[in-house]
Amino acid sequence: MRIQVLYFAFFRERLGTGEQVLEIADGATVADALAALGEEHEVIAAMQGRFRAAVNQEMVANDCKLCDGDEMALIPPVAGGSDQTGPNAAPRYALVLKESLSLERVVAAVRGDGMGGIVTFVGQVRDFNDGHDVVRLEYEAYEDMANKVMARLCDSIETEIPGVRLAVEHRVGVLGIGEEAVVIAAAAPHRAEAFSACRSLIDQLKEEVPIWKKEVAPNGDEWIGMGP
Repeated sequence: MRIQVLYFAFFRERLGTGEQVLEIADGATVADALAALGEEHEVIAAMQGRFRAAVNQEMVANDCKLCDGDEMALIPPVAGGSDQTGPNAAPRYALVLKESLSLERVVAAVRGDGMGGIVTFVGQVRDFNDGHDVVRLEYEAYEDMANKVMARLCDSIETEIPGVRLAVEHRVGVLGIGEEAVVIAAAAPHRAEAFSACRSLIDQLKEEVPIWKKEVAPNGDEWIGMGP
């Protein structure tokens, strides 16, 4: 059978391609596919155990069985439920964008007559990090999956903190110093819940969403989170 393998960030750069077709035996698992890829590509073999796999835009265990035509993505480390229902529910607003972000849009997405507090977070590119100057950041995403995971995180936090509504935009592409990389708005009847939800979303987003950040400095560049 054949599966489509997708590469992002560190893997895409090192392999010089964003995808390949892998022929593998019927009934093969993700582990089997990773072993075959490791035999073909030294960089994948060297990174075994330091990345995860997603099949058809869902994170899976290595014993997951593959089917002909599946899409498997190698997910290197990233830097750093269902939508609301009912006649008055706002649609989920969680997007990866190539253009400039808008704090006004995310705030508008969470406003409501019952919301007594709206907390926002803006993450922007700074010119210094970890003891060196920074020239720019380059963000790359597995966009379809990133949108799903961000929406799922919003759903989870809204379930955990009743009454909260969340919205988020995340930028991809080349960002200069001072440009906005992520904007979040959290609304709730009371301020404490809004603050808590906003903090929870940015923390989980940095850990779970397949968006990667390359830091470009005067003396070179590095994919953040990959380590030495």
